[in-house]
Amino acid sequence: MAGVAARAVRLGIPPRAAGIATATLSVLLALLAGAALWLGAQARDARARAADREAALDAARAHAAGLVSLHHETVEADVRRILATSTGEARKEYESGLDRLRARTVTGKVVQTGVLRAAGLVSLSGGTAKALVVADVDIRREGSKEPPRDELYRWSMELTKVGGTWLVSKAVQVP
Repeated sequence: MAGVAARAVRLGIPPRAAGIATATLSVLLALLAGAALWLGAQARDARARAADREAALDAARAHAAGLVSLHHETVEADVRRILATSTGEARKEYESGLDRLRARTVTGKVVQTGVLRAAGLVSLSGGTAKALVVADVDIRREGSKEPPRDELYRWSMELTKVGGTWLVSKAVQVP
């Protein structure tokens, strides 16, 4: 500080004014640094929220893709994919109907191919989210002379974040 005061006197600036200017600049620099830190934290939070929204939506899409893609020759892998993307009520519901699903798919030689048409996030709060998903499904029976059946599926899906991963906890078909 003595060096600053000596230079101020050489330039004709009173030492008191130099001290006030130095203090003012120090406060301004501290405010600017604080603002930069705050803005950086806000940007990081916004990126994290956007990533969380996208992860929840990706989970809903993956679950729907599993529901609309079944093949009698790969039914075990198809079922594992559905279970891997579900939790809670949805998982219990799928587990309770697995034997029936396997039997119908294998016995009927079902080939179900789906295409996701749209998906959107309705809400996201903490560790829960709600999404809407729409898919077209082509259902046919291998070796059958019946024409394939086209279906449109729409789901309202509730998702829960479990161990950092979004999983579907409830999937309801909507009209």
